[in-house]
Amino acid sequence: MLVSRSRRLISQSAAMRPSIRPRLPNRIPVTEKSMRLFYTAAAAGRRRQFSLLREDPMRSLIRNCAPVLAGLLLAGMAHASASLDTAEGRLAAYRKMQCSLIDGKESFFWWTGTAYGHVAGQPDIRLFRVEGINVRRCASVPDDERGDGFRLISREILVYQDVETGEMLHTWENPYTGETVDVLHVANDPVNQPAQHPLRRDGSEYPLPLTTQGNDWWWSAAVPLFYPNPLGGDYQKYVGGTYHATEMFNFKGKLDDLLDADSDSATLFVGWVRLAQWLPWMEMGSRTGKMYFHAGGKKVGDYENVPADFRAVIEEHFPLYLHAPPMDDDRPNETSWTYFRKVMEARED
Repeated sequence: MLVSRSRRLISQSAAMRPSIRPRLPNRIPVTEKSMRLFYTAAAAGRRRQFSLLREDPMRSLIRNCAPVLAGLLLAGMAHASASLDTAEGRLAAYRKMQCSLIDGKESFFWWTGTAYGHVAGQPDIRLFRVEGINVRRCASVPDDERGDGFRLISREILVYQDVETGEMLHTWENPYTGETVDVLHVANDPVNQPAQHPLRRDGSEYPLPLTTQGNDWWWSAAVPLFYPNPLGGDYQKYVGGTYHATEMFNFKGKLDDLLDADSDSATLFVGWVRLAQWLPWMEMGSRTGKMYFHAGGKKVGDYENVPADFRAVIEEHFPLYLHAPPMDDDRPNETSWTYFRKVMEARED
């Protein structure tokens, strides 16, 4: 249809190529000045007609299509995120929270906080600061039975910093052992989530358990972790050593932002607590005790919104994490413990 329109414009312009005959309204006196003004205007119009003939057909097509494509994109986003009353609407809202309704568009989460040591009968110790980012994108996943969904693809880093200066640590003096150890920062690639759909595998609708009050929404989620330790042997069931941790999240944002039909993403704030075993690089062995991390952050969107000093750390030490993995990434997920094992095995080689 747009190609036909371009052809009609060219045909009309070609028909106007013969010399332009002056036809002035009767009320305008025919003088030398009026004739000169008329021919000047006519020449300008003719140049515009010839410019249409010289315009590249592909450029003309793009110029005419752009408003149509923009309208279709906005209409699709409005339909996807208009309501939290349907499974499709709730899933679209969750996607806006996590990434973007636009396939492949990258989003950054950034957070900062502190890690503590906890040993029964002793005061807790501030061990180091932490700062990190997660860079992610989403990819649509169609499903004829469960409805069109999406999957999340990401990678993340967590940097351990001096508890006083905030500088990136390379070595660290363990206050429990008195030993100085090498620091291994978290560099998990990838950290992906399986596809989510409007209908779950059991046939129930996708839930989004938000609490709302006025224009505010929040969501608290706990993730208990209990699985074979990547650094353990084949008999953890019998002698212990199973990895045991819990992560707790609080997400918070504004309803009008989350449900905005003209927006492909939503701004949110996140609180994070992690209860876990000693980190392997701390060389704590079988010492009793545990760690907890307490941090807060935000979905900052573009990379430029990550604080400048931390961008410098990323660009110098973790350039891979400037971008999310590709949308077809199907590798198994990395954790801080599997990453530690890979580094140790590489050193042994």
